[in-house]
Amino acid sequence: MTTARMPSPTVKDDVIRVVTWNLEHNGIDRNGDDTRWHTAMHVLADLKPHLLLRQELTRAHMYGARTVWAEAAQLGGMIPFLATATPESANPTGVYVDPRFFDVVEYYEHVTGMWHPVCNPVVRLKGTTTNLSVASFHLCSFDPQQRASEAKRLTTLGKPGMATISGGDGNSFPHTRMETAPMPDWSTITDRSYVAHRTLERDGRLVSDTRPDEILSGQHNGQPPVFRELGHYAATELGQQYNNPLAPTASLWRKDQGPMRRIDRLYATPQVAKALMKLEVINTEDVRHASDHAPVVATFSRAKLHQALSPDLELTA
Repeated sequence: MTTARMPSPTVKDDVIRVVTWNLEHNGIDRNGDDTRWHTAMHVLADLKPHLLLRQELTRAHMYGARTVWAEAAQLGGMIPFLATATPESANPTGVYVDPRFFDVVEYYEHVTGMWHPVCNPVVRLKGTTTNLSVASFHLCSFDPQQRASEAKRLTTLGKPGMATISGGDGNSFPHTRMETAPMPDWSTITDRSYVAHRTLERDGRLVSDTRPDEILSGQHNGQPPVFRELGHYAATELGQQYNNPLAPTASLWRKDQGPMRRIDRLYATPQVAKALMKLEVINTEDVRHASDHAPVVATFSRAKLHQALSPDLELTA
């Protein structure tokens, strides 16, 4: 699994890049072929993440977690965190942290049943005074009620005073009406198991499951949301008109589940979201070779993020 070491990011960067990517079965095929993993590492080399939120680190705990350490090395010596695999799924979540920009101060796993625990290191951007919680999630693929419970667990990272960036595979749909991809026509989907997994029954009919996104970023009774969903934030608050921030992310491979949808998303607490500069969905030939999901990249102003994470310094300035 060795390959050329990727260059470390420069500490002179004036941005912070956060990437979330579900790399299908960690880029390793059933026969052990790791060609897709190598392709994925070249994709990530181009993206140069400072925080990488990963899903489907399949069996990465095996052999002393050597694939995790190999990936960390290829990313220029990032600090890796791997959540626990469960009997239900051998595809845990993980987070990689760039130690040139962040100090790690704590680590948590949030267990929400037999599915994927949330991988949640807590870091501090160098020179700031407020901790930043970083969470990689992979919501349940088959049970809407379990996904809703997992989303509610994630809201505990958005309590007053907390600063958080979370991202992952929501296995469900955005709740806003301005999406690039319309909701599925469930009567046309040939994979009926998929229909059962991704729909709710409301008023006697099947509707797309948008509950997790509603829980995480919906406004209720005129109150602000717990998190801002960064694709929607880029399209509305930033007015981003290039590199469509609402582009669908999956599936890049399957054709029996209808057109692609935006199921991979990034969220941030409001003060962190204000530092966002742009959000991009990366859909290249290499990405399509490596995985059935496209990576999502949020680029933050390092200066604005520094300010958001140093409110006490801001007050005394």
